[in-house]
Amino acid sequence: MTIPRTHLAALLAVGTALSLGYTACAPVAPARAAVKDSKDRKAAPDFALKDAEGKTMRLSDLRGKVVLVDFWATWCGPCQIEIPWFIDFQQKHKSEGFEVVGISMDDDGWNAIKPFVAQKKINYRIVLGDEKTTDQYGGVEALPTTFLIDREGRIASVHVGLTGKKEFEDAIESLLHPPANSKPGGGA
Repeated sequence: MTIPRTHLAALLAVGTALSLGYTACAPVAPARAAVKDSKDRKAAPDFALKDAEGKTMRLSDLRGKVVLVDFWATWCGPCQIEIPWFIDFQQKHKSEGFEVVGISMDDDGWNAIKPFVAQKKINYRIVLGDEKTTDQYGGVEALPTTFLIDREGRIASVHVGLTGKKEFEDAIESLLHPPANSKPGGGA
């Protein structure tokens, strides 16, 4: 039996769509988001967002630190898996010039965020995100989406969806402790 060419194309399209759908919903991101070479990094867009106390936090205030910027929401299952890792990273690496910033995309705002932060004992700064900020970061389409920003304020890696703890840890370590033969601000 031969399959008409139009049916074959349709089957191929359905198979590709199913495959992409599976990997987009997979529990661990299928592709590793390696840390970009220093010369290939672009400036991270600055933002000014409010925390729970109404204080404005700017990414530019953290220049000189390695920053993990996590777009997340309280209702996001994969986000809830990563949050304890980020709590650990904040505690472990804060003294080395590392900060985690959680940008919550919850529609219910602080009514949803404050109890969640208290329950999870989140030890890093949480700010309320907006559409303008997600647009600045390329239109964040999935949660979690996490950016690792180097000490010069440039995007070193992007992680869309649930990413493995070791992958984050390795990337953070490489940014906090670059090889001795690399120059700050230069290529590795």
